[in-house]
Amino acid sequence: MNILVVRNDKLGDFITALPTLYVLKHDNPSNRIIALVAPLNRKLALSCDFIDEVIVDEGEDILALALKIKKADVDASITLFSNTRVALAQWIARIPIRIAPATKIAQIFYNRRITQRRSEVKMAEFEYNLELTKALFPDIRLAFPQPLLHFEEDNFKVFCEEYGLTKPIIAFHPGFGGSSDANWTLGEYIELVKIATLDEKFDVVMTFGPDEEKLYHDAKELLGESRVILYRSVGSVVDFAALLSHFKLFISTSTGTYHLASAVGCETFTFFGDSRFASCARWKSIGANQHHFMIPLDPNGREEMFETVKQALKNRLLTLS
Repeated sequence: MNILVVRNDKLGDFITALPTLYVLKHDNPSNRIIALVAPLNRKLALSCDFIDEVIVDEGEDILALALKIKKADVDASITLFSNTRVALAQWIARIPIRIAPATKIAQIFYNRRITQRRSEVKMAEFEYNLELTKALFPDIRLAFPQPLLHFEEDNFKVFCEEYGLTKPIIAFHPGFGGSSDANWTLGEYIELVKIATLDEKFDVVMTFGPDEEKLYHDAKELLGESRVILYRSVGSVVDFAALLSHFKLFISTSTGTYHLASAVGCETFTFFGDSRFASCARWKSIGANQHHFMIPLDPNGREEMFETVKQALKNRLLTLS
């Protein structure tokens, strides 16, 4: 069976779809798994051995997207997050079985509409995604390995040689990005970074995305003379994921880089907004060894939580080797 899985939004959202893609392939290896993704996630999707074909949604008009889908000869589709454009494109492409959550006006274009009520946050996003596979295969096993992602190309040795890194790496990613709505200030991140630098058995790295030039320079100024490595990611998402798979601990807000780190098996300290929509209950990632912290909106609660995070970091550094 040729199965299309649609998750054509941001990096973190796509990573929550990976277990779904995995179980569909491993339920029956003869299934041909096709992923419809955003351009940002193309290379990551191509690197997954449980995805057989990748269709990139370039934002073209509905008919052009429908033609792309039609060429894939899809027997069934599972749309994890829908809008009217992708729903109508699948209808025009005449996919026989079209599965999606029963939300929004777009649901009229699907013929298997599943009530989930994700806003109630009874499960995490990736668990809701997995549940949709049961509409196609009621007896499907939903288990998946952790870590789920592995990469043959490995740039870690070159990275370490370039920056003179010889010890286990504690990494901080202070940027926002994605849909995250809670984070510490750069100054507060620097406080956490300085805690890590006190432990000589680790190398400490701060990572920055390609569009975070100002944040990079601000951090450089605040750190002054320091043994902290400031790394600007210049390669692909897959290149960065390969690095993350070697880091000992990754500390960031709940954005795509957190999901990426968790998916490749890196332990995480992650900061979430103090609301049901933004919570760790909804947006926990697909890996193990996750430590979650909800940042309160009120200043006093925020200050108390920051002290909790500092102590938790000190304690974890003592036990990491």
